[in-house]
Amino acid sequence: MTEATRSTPTEVRTEEDVRESVTAIVTELAPNPEQIEGAGDSRLVEDLGFHSLALLELAFTLEDEFELPPIDETTARKIVTIDAVVEHVTGILRERGEMAS
Repeated sequence: MTEATRSTPTEVRTEEDVRESVTAIVTELAPNPEQIEGAGDSRLVEDLGFHSLALLELAFTLEDEFELPPIDETTARKIVTIDAVVEHVTGILRERGEMAS
């Protein structure tokens, strides 16, 4: 979908809505979802068992779900916990004015 054909969001999302959506996506795609203990500090690789292919799938899923731009490798290497994933997504949505502050 090109930038010109993207529809504008009909409602502004709350941070809690985004956190819940991101956590649900991470849980669904995690090789070891039973390791999520409700804490956002669960580490993607060490705790949840994500490997390189699973991390790519997570990135692509989040890009599709939230219409995010592709993530660069430097930024991706800094995103190691669920909280970091949430912060990345919410930061972009805030910049675009698609999330309540």
